[in-house]
Formats: sequence, C-alpha cells, structure tokens
Amino acid sequence: MSIIIAGIHTGIGKTVCSAIICQALGYDYWKPVQAGDWENSDSVFIKKNVTNPKTIVHPETYKLATAASPHYAAAIDGIEIKKEHIELPQSKNNIVVETAGGLMSPLADGYLNIDLAEQLQLPVVLVSNNYLGSINHTLLSYELLKNRKIQIAGIVFDGNTVTPSQDYILSYIRLPLLFSIPQFSNLNAQSISEFAKTISIKL
Repeated sequence: MSIIIAGIHTGIGKTVCSAIICQALGYDYWKPVQAGDWENSDSVFIKKNVTNPKTIVHPETYKLATAASPHYAAAIDGIEIKKEHIELPQSKNNIVVETAGGLMSPLADGYLNIDLAEQLQLPVVLVSNNYLGSINHTLLSYELLKNRKIQIAGIVFDGNTVTPSQDYILSYIRLPLLFSIPQFSNLNAQSISEFAKTISIKL
C-alpha cells in the first residue's frame, strides 16, 4: 500500500521517517515538489541513506530554485504548480510520497498539501515531534485529516520522547503508533539501516 508522509509542521522529520520506511519495507520514494537546495534535497538524502536495493527514487514533478513555501518559490520561478500535473509515478512497487511542508502549506493558489493528499487518495502517516505546541499542532492535523475523510495509517514520533505529550496525543487520536524515531547521534545510512531492522510495521 502506497502512503503519504505528512508532518504537523515543517522540518519535523518527514524525510527521516520516509527513509526508515523505505529501508524497512523496500518502498519507492517520491517527493512531488522540492523547493530549493537541490544538491541536498530530500530525494538526494534518500538516495544516499537508503540501501534497500528495491527502493527507487522517482524524480520530482516540480523542482523550485528557492527554499520557501512552494507557492512562493514557484512564483519566483515564474511557474504555477498545477494539480493535474502531479500524478503518482508508475511503479510495480509501493511508494512513499513526502509532502513539502505541513498539511496546510500551499502549493498554489487554492491548492494545499491536504488537497494533494485528497487527490492521491492514499493513507497518511502523520509525523509529530515533541516541542512546546506539538500537541496542538498534532491534534489540529489529525482533525483536518479526519474532517476530509482521509485515511490515517498511524502516527510516528520523531526526536526526544516527552511521554506525557505522546500519551495525551495517542489517547486523543486513538491511532496506531507505528514507531518512534530516536535522536540519532550520527544520521547516516548505517544508523537508518540499523534502526529499520528494529521496527515491525505493516502498512
């Protein structure tokens, strides 16, 4: 089953989560929209740090020059991101689809990441992190997905564990905790591979 990796905020750990799932399950990877830093893009990170030979990294539909909200980066480049141009790549494999930013981040006028999730009709893995305000952001993201009737496959926590926050979130959303990503001392292909061996998930 192909899935969408969506975060409660930008810089929340979506790419590391994507890498772990690709490594553990041998899924392909696709980020439809990349804004800026092409040499160190999320697709490049996956290529460098996922060693599962089954995983193919599909090219982005839109590569934008500026590291900014996609709608703004596209305007700078003089292009418009169009939903009809974003189609799930053809593959015999399942695909991890990573969004650019949070669920309400705009890709274009009237076209948000949540609209992309609805368009692709794939279950969402929601990535949360433990920081002040993360409970609010996580529950808002959950309610948005639920109101749009988008299936949620489960939640992943990234970073240092804050048990009271995580317990509250899990008691509210009542969704599977797929795994928790530790604070890696060295984030590289070896640490991702070693951690991927420790998790057991079915999607």
